[in-house]
Amino acid sequence: MNNAVFDTNVIVSGFLSPHGPPGRIVDWLRKGMAIAILDDRIIDEYREVLGRAVFGIPLREAQIVLQSIQRNALWVTASAGAIAGGLPDPDDAPFLECAHVAGTPLVTGNVRHYPKAIAATVPVLTPAEYIRLHKTSE
Repeated sequence: MNNAVFDTNVIVSGFLSPHGPPGRIVDWLRKGMAIAILDDRIIDEYREVLGRAVFGIPLREAQIVLQSIQRNALWVTASAGAIAGGLPDPDDAPFLECAHVAGTPLVTGNVRHYPKAIAATVPVLTPAEYIRLHKTSE
């Protein structure tokens, strides 16, 4: 299992803490060892958030990772509002919608943002859980 939807917080955390689970995921995404499920809303959010000065992420490094993510990604078309109504943060909807359409897990550092009653059949994993599952499938 190497396909997943990666919440933006995982990508940002991977840059800020390169030696933890999110850092390993960003490295895997860069190398094509993990495949991101994307739609235009998600990639636009990645670009916008990674470009925020507050994080201090080098622009060139962010561009390299984003290009790799896009090159290897599986793109889906998910309807806005299709299943994600009632999420604590409506901005999280694209991630759950894409994971649902693709039939893949959603990897996030904020599991509580995706209550089981709303996420339904979408497995919501922490970065550490994703890494454990990814390692056992190699």
